[in-house]
Amino acid sequence: MTRALAVVALMCLTAFVPAASACAPTAAGRHGGAVAAADASPYDVGPLLHPSKKYFGVSRPKAPHSMEPVLDWARKVGKQPNLIVYYAGWGDSFDASGTRNAWNSGAMTVASWEPHGTTLTRIADGASDSYLREYAKAVRRLNIPIAISFADEMNGDWEEWGTTETTPQEYVRAWRHVHDVFEAAGATNVIWTWSPNIVQPGTHKGLSPLYPGDAYVDWVGLIGYFTDWDPHSFDGLFGTTLTEIAHFSRKPQLLLETATMPGRHRAQDVRALFHGVTASPGLVGFAWFDHKARADWRLDASPEGAAEFRRLSADDLYGFDVRRVR
Repeated sequence: MTRALAVVALMCLTAFVPAASACAPTAAGRHGGAVAAADASPYDVGPLLHPSKKYFGVSRPKAPHSMEPVLDWARKVGKQPNLIVYYAGWGDSFDASGTRNAWNSGAMTVASWEPHGTTLTRIADGASDSYLREYAKAVRRLNIPIAISFADEMNGDWEEWGTTETTPQEYVRAWRHVHDVFEAAGATNVIWTWSPNIVQPGTHKGLSPLYPGDAYVDWVGLIGYFTDWDPHSFDGLFGTTLTEIAHFSRKPQLLLETATMPGRHRAQDVRALFHGVTASPGLVGFAWFDHKARADWRLDASPEGAAEFRRLSADDLYGFDVRRVR
């Protein structure tokens, strides 16, 4: 699914965080202390990779640059999200203020980094290295955990970096190069998220050639939506992809981008989503794509679906303060 959505960032969730002091611009350090200096020890993201509770995330227009869309969504669902997904274009600066504000509200950001206007071969050959180094230095300087999903949906033919524009070898080479530039800059506070679109049986060439390898990936971030023409069950929608990935990766999975099409099946599909994530130990959570883009994925589009979402999200399994994970 393509998205023509701008990157934006986040202010404090004042209605859901305990006090104004929670909005102070600091980050928890490797052992839980506050850090702000660039020379502090890199934040250890290890405990965040597979926490005991599930991530409960959202992507909304103008978030996380503005707090209001996230605050509004939290009011609707009755719970504060702890994962905020936003879309970054190639050439955009790192959104340090949004990442900081999200963190101070108890949420981690996921930047879906889309390399429009270049090629993966040029990236792999180092043409963007100056930009990458500056970005990586900014991430390291902030020293707050952030997930980066580089060039997602690479197994589709609708993106500039997709199957009709590049080869699996070039995709892997570009991914590893971006990762290595960040490593060289000491930006180990990144959770690297490899995010294919879900597959349809018999209609694709396999995901394993596109996989950069366990040394370069921390999460597998699936993208998939319940629609009127797809199965109305979790296994029917995601099962084939999860089974295939299990053959070459044991990394935790995150439903990086998901939602259900409005209509008579939405409440049923919302139940399938929650029940599937709850029953899957390897899945660390999901982020709801709350946008109107080709279809109206917003929770507001279906009162029955929104009510079911609110009921199921009340489960204590969903949501936690990312700053308190040790």
